[in-house]
Amino acid sequence: MARVSGPKAAKGTKPAKRSKIAELETGAMAPAFRLPRDDGASVSLKDFKGRNLVLYFYPKADTPGCTLEAIDFSKLRAAFAKSRTDILGVSADPLPAQVKFKAKHKLAITLASDESKAMLQAYGAWGEKSMYGRKFMGVIRKTYLIDAKGRIAQIWPNVRVAGHAETVLEAARAL
Repeated sequence: MARVSGPKAAKGTKPAKRSKIAELETGAMAPAFRLPRDDGASVSLKDFKGRNLVLYFYPKADTPGCTLEAIDFSKLRAAFAKSRTDILGVSADPLPAQVKFKAKHKLAITLASDESKAMLQAYGAWGEKSMYGRKFMGVIRKTYLIDAKGRIAQIWPNVRVAGHAETVLEAARAL
């Protein structure tokens, strides 16, 4: 279960029918979190103290756009590491789906599960979406670059997958 702290943290485990999207800004402290990760352990913001973190949110494991994004970040993992930057992908998928997704595509990045959607809400990555005229609640593809002190250095809202990992890498190199 996700634990999130900070002023924008969601308090319930079930999202409201219409949730207000958190409006985090660059320079703000990133909301703390603790989530189950793909290796059975947990991961928290504190785990990255002293390092930069790419925190990217994706809608659904093993779908075309999400797979491409995860593969792109995996291919660049070593380059991110040279910039003292770790990568964490988060979705609302159950942990077994995350583990299967990682193994199937031989992903070299860490994936975490936020089934409660508390962290997704805290980061403004859970909200109303629209497809083919139908409105529904879901994960908004969004990326945060968090600096070594836990501050939000850059935000990419409504990400387009093609070329995104390279753009984030350039920003990480500039930190």
